[in-house]
Amino acid sequence: MSLAGTRLPIKLVCLAGFMGCGKTTVGKLLAQQLGWRFVDLDERIEQTSGLRIAEIFERLGEPAFRKLEAAELARALGEAAVATIPAVLALGGGTFAQPENLEMLSIACGRQTDVRAGYVIWLHCPVEQLLSRCVMMEDRPMFRDESSFRKLYDERIPFYRQADLRVEGGDVPRQVVERILASPLFTVVNASGTPRNSSDFAGAVRPQNK
Repeated sequence: MSLAGTRLPIKLVCLAGFMGCGKTTVGKLLAQQLGWRFVDLDERIEQTSGLRIAEIFERLGEPAFRKLEAAELARALGEAAVATIPAVLALGGGTFAQPENLEMLSIACGRQTDVRAGYVIWLHCPVEQLLSRCVMMEDRPMFRDESSFRKLYDERIPFYRQADLRVEGGDVPRQVVERILASPLFTVVNASGTPRNSSDFAGAVRPQNK
């Protein structure tokens, strides 16, 4: 069932997670269900630079890519703050593992305020499943071999655990979207059937860090 037209007290949902977890695919479906805009951060970086992500890494290196990433994230968050239609923003695999980006997302989502403007959802997948997916994918500049893949995964897990909500992303995309829509982020309503202010359930969407 489409939720287009449902008035929610938030303007932004960001999808974080390791490469291969399905942020873009799930994000597009989620935005469609909600009647929201969809924004893919990697796609915006490619549009601005005129290069594919893999080419940026190859020609300019990762530090240059991270600068482009931070600039595009700031622009996307700024647009979301003033847009009349909320957005689903798919982050890059390493976006949420950069301290500068974490701070920007925290401010944009209103984590330090009483009224939340957005949330970050971590699409969690077992590393074995991610590895099997990424082996078959092209344009994965951070994928070199299995050993470095696992090492990078372990390094980023502590950052992903700082997301507001953890959702298992190992199923088919439509099931993952259904899981997100069934989470406290979208199901907490008051007696009249309309969503409560997001501050009423801010504490209910912390991930299960096990």
